Amino acid sequence: MTKSSQGPLNGLKVIEMPAIGPAPFCGMLLADLGADVLRIDRTGDVDLGLPVEPKYELLGRGKRSLALDLKDPQAIALVLDLIGKADVLIEGFRPGVMERLGLGPDAALAKNPKLVYGRMTGWGQDGPMAMAAGHDINYIALTGALHAIGSRDGKPVPPLNLVGDFGGGSLYLAMGILAALFERQQSGKGQVIDAAMVDGAASLMTLFYGLKGAGLWSDTRGANMLDSGAPWYDTYDCRDGGHVAIGSIEGKFYAELIEKLGLDAAILPKQHDRKRWPSLRSAIAAAFRTKTRDEWCAIMEGSDICFAPVLGLDEAPQHPHMAARDTFTAPDGVVQPAPAPRFSRTPGGIARKPPTRGEGGEQALADWGVARKPAAAE
Repeated sequence: MTKSSQGPLNGLKVIEMPAIGPAPFCGMLLADLGADVLRIDRTGDVDLGLPVEPKYELLGRGKRSLALDLKDPQAIALVLDLIGKADVLIEGFRPGVMERLGLGPDAALAKNPKLVYGRMTGWGQDGPMAMAAGHDINYIALTGALHAIGSRDGKPVPPLNLVGDFGGGSLYLAMGILAALFERQQSGKGQVIDAAMVDGAASLMTLFYGLKGAGLWSDTRGANMLDSGAPWYDTYDCRDGGHVAIGSIEGKFYAELIEKLGLDAAILPKQHDRKRWPSLRSAIAAAFRTKTRDEWCAIMEGSDICFAPVLGLDEAPQHPHMAARDTFTAPDGVVQPAPAPRFSRTPGGIARKPPTRGEGGEQALADWGVARKPAAAE
């Protein structure tokens, strides 16, 4: 089977306005799949909370950068000219900012009626909290997701910023963009996408709201099957201080777990006897503490127990399965996840390293067929 190195989104032109977190991650996903993503950068310094060297700003990989002063009318005119050539625009400002710049949906769609205009916010374009500042932890707190994560005797634990920013934000915006591009094939028209992290994070909780409605999920943390309540779906300490993760939900998988732990099923509590889960947990925990993490890997990895070692960021890329699939890559010596998902004919790839501010912008203008207008005479 022949493969192209261009990626399935080859030819798609995307403008990414300056933002942090979920908007750049969405742009990275599109760039990984072959889109030509032009990031509009500010000309001056700005505090984005996470100052790192450009080569480590991995959300910028595959993109080019054009540095503009968006207070300059000529810069706005240039962005509008780029919009006229673009397929997609991504912005992550608070509601109303793009409108005040003269780059809101009305102006953009007047310039290019086929444009897919993706708006990424925490609270959404409307509602009582639309103008409030916030971060991932706040958005998932409002949806029930944060309350559900943590141990029974502890406080809610933020799951990094994976659920709000990236899961409920970037991925839903990317899906919305691709859906709008598909619809454009029929209508010939672009449209505006209001991708709010509260909406996406709430959507991710759909299964659990269903279980709650059926009386199968409790608001008590650590009392449910998937939140560390079940002793056969949790992490455990090993003799060397390492940890393992098990998810032996199905009866036959649980039976294999008990067997490989060297426990006697006849004298243990039944798998689904919730009242005796503490006793079952104690037995499983004591068994895991008798061996090191690597010893348990030798016994359980590859079995139907649903087992994996808990790996750190240094270890994960070295795991044999990850290495065999090239799940991680290291361009310019910077270890990072490879593009996903995978395509049989048109695989994605990292077209270029993260740009410094303004790097590649002039070439992008030439490639897009957009010329800078000469400065007005004073």
